[in-house]
Amino acid sequence: MNVVIIGCGVVGAAIAYELSQLKNLKITVLDKQLPAQASTGAALGVLMGVISRKTKGKAWQMRQTSMQRYETLIPELEKITTRKIPFNKQGILMLLPESLEISNTEAPENDELKSWEKLVKVRHSQGYELEIWDMAKLKKFCPQIEDKQLIGAIYSPQDRQLDPTALTLALVEAASQNGVTFKFGVKVLGMSSFPYPLSLNGKAKDTTANFCHQLETTEGTIASDWFILAAGLGSSPLSAQLNQLITIRPVLGQAWHLRLEHPLGDPQFQPVITGNDVHIVPIGGGDYWVGATLEFTKERSEEILADKELLKSLKQQAIAFCPELANATTIRTWHGLRPRPEGSTAPIISKLPGFSNILLATGHYRNGVLLAPATAHAIREMIIS
Repeated sequence: MNVVIIGCGVVGAAIAYELSQLKNLKITVLDKQLPAQASTGAALGVLMGVISRKTKGKAWQMRQTSMQRYETLIPELEKITTRKIPFNKQGILMLLPESLEISNTEAPENDELKSWEKLVKVRHSQGYELEIWDMAKLKKFCPQIEDKQLIGAIYSPQDRQLDPTALTLALVEAASQNGVTFKFGVKVLGMSSFPYPLSLNGKAKDTTANFCHQLETTEGTIASDWFILAAGLGSSPLSAQLNQLITIRPVLGQAWHLRLEHPLGDPQFQPVITGNDVHIVPIGGGDYWVGATLEFTKERSEEILADKELLKSLKQQAIAFCPELANATTIRTWHGLRPRPEGSTAPIISKLPGFSNILLATGHYRNGVLLAPATAHAIREMIIS
């Protein structure tokens, strides 16, 4: 059976590696760029699973699947490829603002703190650790945090952070060793299809679905039994060619790479620190990523231009949490576009409406790295079934 995957960010690469472990599949991955570009290349790799507010349903199940898989996937890939994948296992620390400290426990403003207490109980019942720290404990373990507008933090020791580019390149190499063909610098020009009758248990049904049988690319025609769209923002124009537009809008994010002469706080305890949607991500030594902004377009056709003032305010917020960052040297700044579905929840993992053999694995918005293993598992199950 032939399978073509369009897109080789972290999601496409994860699908390729997952499918490469099935027998009798001939897998080809196409991308107009090199792997780990676009959204993946700009991501911070913060895996917010246990600390997320999702507790049931598909949203939680996907997070749980991915978190469990990452614990085995990273050492598995490192062994196969001999590549080192930076994988921070010291957890995520979410800072709590002073506004949650209400003397009247019946006040509606205190609902936020109560919801965290409830989440701690839920996570414990699910077998996960989640802790509420007061300021004394926060200062003990993270003396670099000096913001007076805080009352404590939520600590999630089982959440992780990894390098998205290193992960993607390792997935590509491991999949290649399993026989997957990767073609980079190849652009999809068009897709050909024809009506195909649907059947159930050998009996014809009244409905039909289109069957996509080949792609036209800059390297010629490629035929396949299955096509998987994992192209992020590029999935919209591809679906439009088949008259089934899946609308995915870009959301721009900017980030900093900062360097200090020494690590913040305790060098032996370097969790990801997050607060007010700002992440301070340790990446080794005294180096930190700080991100990321959320910048939307007002009009659908409008180009997003990176707002320099938002980038500055991002750094200022990080400094408010950890004043030592004011002394950091800027190594670089960067920005990227996240694929956010319009009219549906993220991500989109399903068949393309009206087609029997085109699968969508796209529109992950801010959770592409987090949900890549779960997405790959879901696609595998769809093809097997």
